[in-house]
Amino acid sequence: MTVSLRQQAAVGSYILRQRLKGRKRYPLVLMLEPLFRCNLSCFGCGKIDYPDAILNKRLSVQECLDAVDECGAPMVAIPGGEPLIHKEIGEIVKGIVARKKFVSLCTNALLLEKKLNLFEPSPYLFFSVHLDGLKHHHDKSVCMEGGFERAVSAIKAAKAKGFQVNVNCTIFDGHPAEDIAAFLDLTEELGVGVSISPGYAYERAPDQEHFLNRRKTKELFREVFALGKGKKWNLTHSGMFLDFLAGNQEFHCTPWGMPTRNIFGWQKPCYLLGEGYAKTFAELMETTDWDAYGTGRYEKCANCMAHCGYEATAAQAMMQHPLQAAMIAWKGVKTEGPMAPEIDMSKQRPAQYVFDSNVQLTLSQMRANEAREKAAKEAAKAAAKTSASAA
Repeated sequence: MTVSLRQQAAVGSYILRQRLKGRKRYPLVLMLEPLFRCNLSCFGCGKIDYPDAILNKRLSVQECLDAVDECGAPMVAIPGGEPLIHKEIGEIVKGIVARKKFVSLCTNALLLEKKLNLFEPSPYLFFSVHLDGLKHHHDKSVCMEGGFERAVSAIKAAKAKGFQVNVNCTIFDGHPAEDIAAFLDLTEELGVGVSISPGYAYERAPDQEHFLNRRKTKELFREVFALGKGKKWNLTHSGMFLDFLAGNQEFHCTPWGMPTRNIFGWQKPCYLLGEGYAKTFAELMETTDWDAYGTGRYEKCANCMAHCGYEATAAQAMMQHPLQAAMIAWKGVKTEGPMAPEIDMSKQRPAQYVFDSNVQLTLSQMRANEAREKAAKEAAKAAAKTSASAA
């Protein structure tokens, strides 16, 4: 699946409007997490380590649509957890498509074939199927034998019904360049585009040994892109972002480019780090200390080269340096020669660990809300009983 001209035009005009308005910070993609619950337990995931009370919580359809309107980004990604577990996911997607926002529904595809009937093909909707490389890499990543075959089957079923499909692939240490190239050859055969990114080292992920550092990431992607010369891989990223992965751009991340709304609120500072929450999008933008985060500034960001932090940076770079972007599109990503200078890490502040306190605060708020709702119901019943007695 190539990025359509409709989507390119919509996003390009949106960026131009923001620049003409003089806005320094604006979102490109809303990361909308309607739940954390998942039907897999991937070894590299740090998104599902919550008590059941939180895993059972969902954003309502109205909360999701309000977030889309509040943020105003032209694209909406719906990760999780597993979004297809949400009983109202069809209504959520329908409401976003009706707003003419481009929706990427991220899924491990275990439920996709069963739930295709909840959706209608649209130029504004595509399924982004989680597929982490060839079979042995993917099945190991998701900790499930046979996961690869089920994902491929779901991709074919969705395409047969007229849906747009791509795959999102997370790369870990131990994935040889030759295997990644073979996987990209396979996606070409399947006729799907690929979103590809090095994995982020979530502090709560069960496996802490297989995340790539920045140097390894750059060397690996140079090898992969060298193997791809002359091939027609459909990597659904800007050329600038791919050039960054290969070590040719010295980018800083743009955490506000893909803001996250989940059951806790608007997550500070980004999709990968939950270090506080705002009640509104405006509060997120105005109260987050953006300069405190990013590679070279914060220890948890040291090795991050994920697309949710850097694709927005690459999009801005394309607008600022159109000739350079055009040269990359024409000649391809450079895979030899010196790399761009690395960001200085000597002044980064140490990591803070706030997960437990955030969870406890949320649980306390949930219990308080439940107590208020219970008291309100009991008061209403008592009032009704009194009214009936008086009558």
